[in-house]
Amino acid sequence: MYTIGQLAKAAGVNVETIRYYERQQLILQPDKPSEGYRRYPEDMLFRILFIKRAQHLGFTLAEIATLINLGEGHCNDVQNLAEKKLSAIHQKITDLQSLEKSLNTLVRQCRSNPDDARCPVIEALVPEKNHSP
Repeated sequence: MYTIGQLAKAAGVNVETIRYYERQQLILQPDKPSEGYRRYPEDMLFRILFIKRAQHLGFTLAEIATLINLGEGHCNDVQNLAEKKLSAIHQKITDLQSLEKSLNTLVRQCRSNPDDARCPVIEALVPEKNHSP
């Protein structure tokens, strides 16, 4: 059994993180005894470590709540959620690669720019004026 401070230290988080997880209903807050501090069972440590690992994999707290609920159900449901997350990650990677390509082009243009008063990066960020009649 842990106090909230001991639990936070064991999990490598701060006390406010545990309180936030309680407010988000990711973990249950134990009842407060008439004297002393709330005591958290050891399985709360494992739940917090699960949450932190899932966050490291890119899952949001809402998705983690779903994973926790699905963990008691069928693996196919968990697999579907993981596949959706993987697809979103692949899309982000594609978007980041496109962004990288664009920035590389702008940096190359800056390096070869003879006009110090004109910056290709700034020009790329300024919206084009519409010259419609």
